[in-house]
Amino acid sequence: MSSKKGMGHRIWRKEEKLKYVRKHLDEHISIKEMGKKSGIRNSTISAWVKKYLEKGEEGLAGKSGNIFATLTTSKNLSEIDRLRLLVAKQEVEIARLKKGYYVDESLQIL
Repeated sequence: MSSKKGMGHRIWRKEEKLKYVRKHLDEHISIKEMGKKSGIRNSTISAWVKKYLEKGEEGLAGKSGNIFATLTTSKNLSEIDRLRLLVAKQEVEIARLKKGYYVDESLQIL
């Protein structure tokens, strides 16, 4: 099911993806057949199957736009997560400085 011009892409929940993956792996329904019946591109279903085989159900989970978003809102960070967040912030700051941007320390929110 391709999106029309100006329309957003369909966002699939993990449970929906898993349903198609299991039909293919457990019931031996071909990806091509599922694609025809559902209107989902064969390449999309193939990608779900590949991710499932590589990472299990977690491979089908949606992606967050910012991998550190949950870290910044969590009050109970482990030491490793706190250090990862610090490194990520420093990498962003270094990239900004390389481009000539300057951020006033008094305005920066940690």
